[in-house]
Amino acid sequence: MTLDCYAITAPGIEAVTASELQALGATIDATEPGGVTFKADASLLYRANLELRTASRVLKRVAQFDARTWFELERHAKKIPWSALLGAGMVPEFEVTSRKSKLYHNRGIAQRLERIVGAGGAAAEDDPSRVARFQVRAVRDHFTISADASGELLHRRGYRLETAKAPLRETLAAAMLLGCKWSDATALLDPFCGSGTLPIEAALLARRIPPGLHRTFAFQSWPDFDATLWAAIRADAESRILPDAPLIIGSDRDAGAIEAARANAERAGVEASTEFRNVPLSAMHPMPSPGLLLTNPPYGARIGEEKALRNLYAQLGNVARTLLPGWQVALLGANPRLERQVGMPLLEVWRTNNGGIPVHLVST
Repeated sequence: MTLDCYAITAPGIEAVTASELQALGATIDATEPGGVTFKADASLLYRANLELRTASRVLKRVAQFDARTWFELERHAKKIPWSALLGAGMVPEFEVTSRKSKLYHNRGIAQRLERIVGAGGAAAEDDPSRVARFQVRAVRDHFTISADASGELLHRRGYRLETAKAPLRETLAAAMLLGCKWSDATALLDPFCGSGTLPIEAALLARRIPPGLHRTFAFQSWPDFDATLWAAIRADAESRILPDAPLIIGSDRDAGAIEAARANAERAGVEASTEFRNVPLSAMHPMPSPGLLLTNPPYGARIGEEKALRNLYAQLGNVARTLLPGWQVALLGANPRLERQVGMPLLEVWRTNNGGIPVHLVST
């Protein structure tokens, strides 16, 4: 059975997510700001949740219709086979967004749907695992209702319990690696690694470890969930895991950040595939080629910070030229003036937001 699905991603990295889906065998219908529409069967839907590194959520479309009145909304909603989407004891939760539609009251739409589905007033606040989330989008009176197949956001891999200042989201770190077309035959260095997200995601990628291997998903509570198929998919993914990775180093001058990075790497199962060093940028040593210096340096977003960071960016460029000749250099930046201090030609790969700050990935 062919399913219409949608992968939600950070605006600006849709092409990276689409490439991931194509590698899994998905047929891409369209990309739009914030997501990718694709065709899948149950097997591919399961694999997308297990293996996608840059998507934040995967949805299964369950209905599309036009409705301009409450009567029309209810009539169409009653035709949806809700019993096939809600497992025993599950409580539906509707996330509604309505734009340029006659039915514009988000809470009112959610309440009508809850009444039709028969939520029964059962609250699942004390047990989030009982919540079945549905996304409802109305644009110019056209409604799309989708079932959330993921549950918790996909960036929550389960390993990052320790964080440093300004942590980098796991999905964004993966998009940086994939955007740079990093090869697992080359070394990787992150000189501002913080709590280790970039090196850890690099190790997971290099060793073919699925990012969702140690978590559960919402589709596992669906009445039509195929446990045998899911077990086979997990077993196949585990059989493809590689024992080794290239040289992957994360360094930071903050001792607490390095301690957090090591703990996170251990939880991710890649402690033997990563090396974390408590050293400042000025203490870097030469490393053999080929390699990728990939990092998320401070942006200087606050007033007065930019001047102090100019020397840091200039030093980053000097380290790359003198200690890492022949290496690719890439960074997640938010300030072109600071990026120019690196003294190397940097071209934009993609543009998105990080913590509400407009950023872009630039690379030599």
